[in-house]
Amino acid sequence: MIRRLKQKDAMFMLEWMRDKDTTQNFRFPFEQATLESVTKFIDNSFSSLNKHFAVVNESDAYLGTVSLKDISEKNRSAEYAIVVRSIARGTGAAALATKEILHYAFDTLKLHKVYLNVLEKNERAKHFYTKCGFVYEGTSKDAILLNGSYESLAWYGIINDRE
Repeated sequence: MIRRLKQKDAMFMLEWMRDKDTTQNFRFPFEQATLESVTKFIDNSFSSLNKHFAVVNESDAYLGTVSLKDISEKNRSAEYAIVVRSIARGTGAAALATKEILHYAFDTLKLHKVYLNVLEKNERAKHFYTKCGFVYEGTSKDAILLNGSYESLAWYGIINDRE
């Protein structure tokens, strides 16, 4: 299930941000996050440009974050992102949250396309995105400099078939 982020989620967000296994394929230095920066992020997590939701279980316990970023009304598109805590891996929570946020993107926001990019070497994530219905669109070679090495990004998208 997904819901708006709440301040009570902050400590659990810091947990995954400090988990090297979770963040090893991320481009952002989450290990530098503080409780103050995370609470500020939560305060600003829902706007016309970005909608960040908590992934939660039936007891409303925070399992991760799923997002629509850089929402474009003009292009009717948004970038998708998801991260789950290690305890949620393999439970189906990420797939359910993805299904729910795509429903929100297409049925509530009336978007035409949701897209993402992922490090080309991140096979686990690429398999997950394909399983969720995203289609591989191409690779941008040596797109980013990460830890002193150039990395390629694989791009995926999903089109609203409800239009």
